[in-house]
Amino acid sequence: AGQASSGTRRRTKDDGLWHDRRGHEAAKFDDNLTVEIVWTIVAFILLGFLAVPATKVLLAMEDVSNSDMSIKVTAYQWKWHYDYNVGENAKDINFFSNLSTPIEEIKNKATKNDNYLLEVDNRVVVPVNKKIRLLFTSADVIHAWWIPDFGVKKDAIPGYINESWFKTDKVGTYRGQCAELCGTNHGFMPVVVDVVSEADYETWIASKMESAAAAEASSNKTWTKDELMERGKTVYATSCAACHQADGAGIPNVFPGLVGSPIAIGDVAKHIDVVVNGVSGTAMQAFGPQLNDADLAALVTYERNAWGNDTGDVVQPADIKAAR
Repeated sequence: AGQASSGTRRRTKDDGLWHDRRGHEAAKFDDNLTVEIVWTIVAFILLGFLAVPATKVLLAMEDVSNSDMSIKVTAYQWKWHYDYNVGENAKDINFFSNLSTPIEEIKNKATKNDNYLLEVDNRVVVPVNKKIRLLFTSADVIHAWWIPDFGVKKDAIPGYINESWFKTDKVGTYRGQCAELCGTNHGFMPVVVDVVSEADYETWIASKMESAAAAEASSNKTWTKDELMERGKTVYATSCAACHQADGAGIPNVFPGLVGSPIAIGDVAKHIDVVVNGVSGTAMQAFGPQLNDADLAALVTYERNAWGNDTGDVVQPADIKAAR
């Protein structure tokens, strides 16, 4: 291109863009105080209009008043405990909810189903169209109870109570999980809630009451060794296998093995004490508050006679009751 005349612009060959010549004067803009005041006031008014409904929503999200029922949720490594208050004159219903995904799926020895790691042995059951108040705490470390469909994600903190609530008008099954890194089995701590009709909820309440009565009766029964071993295997798979492994081998330098261990083949009373009261300063939990006498008796009997331990010892619910 030829030399550009003074006050004009030229297009360069390298980038095809217009460039002003050196010395070109930039446009001048004057401040307008009135405009600045107006747009500041308008923005302030808009924020005020937005703040009112937003604040109402935030307050409503945390408002647990006028709830139809309450459920206390206590987190453990790695399961949930639910405690219902079902009425002034009724017994409380409480139970643990454990992962029920088969170990074969976890070990990649079977095809994983659609709800892999999102299925439990005891589901939370609530009636439809009821406001459910939830109180959260933890027995060990920080966990978080989370169901995306409910819009609820709340931390369960040791020594502290958090609150939340949900209400749904749609019957169905809702799934979630622990959303706070809580240890080696953090990914094995699902939450499952069944929202059912009022009639189905009353039926479920009745069945839970019957189960509680049966559990109490089982603690007064004298069991055979075979019965204890069969029940103990189930209890062990639910409560102990995550740490000590299904074959009792444990995880080196993390969780001790039970095969031939001084606890599992040593003094029975010491074994019962460890299972019932736990071991302070270690990951060994106290299962006394978690399991009934029959389950604990079956568990200790199983651990003392499985995987080649073969002590021949039989622990009865009465032994657990005495140890408590």
